[in-house]
Formats: sequence, structure tokens, C-alpha cells
Amino acid sequence: MTETTEKSAPRPLPEDWDRVLAVVAHPDDLEFGSSSALARWTGQGKDVVELLVTKGEAGIDGLAPEECAPVRMAEQRASAAAVGAATVEFLDFPDGTLEYGLPLRRAVAAAIRRHRPEAIVSINFRERFAGGGGFNHADHRVLGPALLDAVRDAANRWVFPDLEQEGLTPWSGVRFVAFGASPRATHYVELSEADLAAGVASLDAHAVYLAALDGFDQKSFLPEAAARAGAWAGVPLATAFEVFEV
Repeated sequence: MTETTEKSAPRPLPEDWDRVLAVVAHPDDLEFGSSSALARWTGQGKDVVELLVTKGEAGIDGLAPEECAPVRMAEQRASAAAVGAATVEFLDFPDGTLEYGLPLRRAVAAAIRRHRPEAIVSINFRERFAGGGGFNHADHRVLGPALLDAVRDAANRWVFPDLEQEGLTPWSGVRFVAFGASPRATHYVELSEADLAAGVASLDAHAVYLAALDGFDQKSFLPEAAARAGAWAGVPLATAFEVFEV
């Protein structure tokens, strides 16, 4: 696995592939930037599948987990529809207390074998996000390394051999894993105004979640982020990714 160095000039993310699996911890993780890229790719006819490791049940202080999970799952499905992703799957790991370990690696490797993507997209797992801010969520920091390891696990028939007994044969076709909103961005996806509008609509779909955030300006967040990434990449609008070649 090769991490591209953050000192190199921004490069366009390769798009000569047909299937992408977007793997994140929570409903709303993709919508803070990466979903605009998903809209671009579905517009190109690519197959986009979203995999949520948790159901986001611990994400709204005013809603008990058993009430919160159905709300956030419904919002994620609406969000996926806004960018043209036809498939949304949820695993059942606990929101807020995700742990690195074999159960998580196995579940993600199984999904990779099931969907057989050529590219994978996720959210930043570094300690901080691009532009600073507070310490990154524990679930994000756990998922990134587990996801990178699961890509290798999915390709190795001797790791989790029971998956093959379930009909999930090894898959070594993943070319890269791209993490959005990373402070070590290396690549960019240029966005059209329509891509950005779809991304904004996908974020808007998380209405209940966003209403619980104090002082967050959802209308300006994505356009301003896309303009900043575009200035970094030398294009009008973009979203940035840290890329690991696998």
C-alpha cells in the first residue's frame, strides 16, 4: 500500500473505473464533501454503493438511540438518492464506540468482496480535518486503518476463509482508497455546479441531524469548501482526497 506524499502537486483522481464503494462510519460523513464527487460519478454512469458501518444512533443528543437510528438511516437513503447512489447498506456496529479489530475488518472485507469495487471512498481518519478544528471523531480514526486493512483482507483467501464458504470469493480489484477532507490531500475531483448542487442537496437531506448542530451554516459550507479546494487544485470547484494506492 502506497501513501502518496502530501508535498506533491495536486493531481486529478483517476476516473478510469466503473464501481466505487463509499465506506464511512456514520450517516452524514459522506455529505461533508465527498458526495459531490459521487454525484459526478453517477452522472458518468458509474456504479456507487454506500456502506455505513453504524446507523448513527448516538449522533443526536435529543433523540434516544432507538429513535435516532431509523431517522438517520432514512436521511442517509434520501441523501444517497440526491447524488444518484442506488444502493445503501448499513452494518450494525455501535455508533461512538467503534473498535479496531477482526470483526470490523471481516465485515468490511465481506462488503468489498460482495460489491467488488475498483475504487473506495471514505472520510478522513487523521487526528484533525483539513483547515484545523477539533480532534477527529474516534469512529473516523478507527475506521480508516481498518478499511485499508480490509482491502488487503478481501484479496487474501486465507484471511477470513469462512467468507468463501458464504460465496464471497477473494477480490483484489481495488486500485485505491480515497479519504475526503484530509489535511494531507493529494488528489482532487473537479466539480461542476450541478455536482455541487447535488452535494448540497445530499447534505440538506440530513435535516434532523443538522438542526441539532449549534451554529452550523449548511448553505455556505459546501460551496466555500469546494471553492477552497478548487483554488488548491487550480480549477473553479473541487473536492480533495488523500489517496492510498493498493
